[in-house]
Amino acid sequence: MTVRADARVEHARFDALDPALDALKARVTALADDAERRPPQTPLKRYSPADQVVARVELAGPERRLASRHAGIDVRGDGSSEPYAGRVRRKLLEAAPGEDIFAALRRALGGD
Repeated sequence: MTVRADARVEHARFDALDPALDALKARVTALADDAERRPPQTPLKRYSPADQVVARVELAGPERRLASRHAGIDVRGDGSSEPYAGRVRRKLLEAAPGEDIFAALRRALGGD
């Protein structure tokens, strides 16, 4: 798992998908709560908080190098979150009825 927030990058490794998704959910929830409390400020240009990605949490694997699957969640400045699949060409994931963004991410990673 890779977390990019502010100017920091954090990495964590997991042996299975379930613990990685649990850690991702906890981290995204904390980042979204923080973004909602403290919307980002940009001194040079005016962007709405919903237009700014304040953090990106990504999962890649199962291979260590050249991972075959990439997916993650972007946390916006207003506290909202968007799941995506892919690395270079990101595709927004749509949640099915009754599904949250974490379930959509699990489905995209093949961990039904």
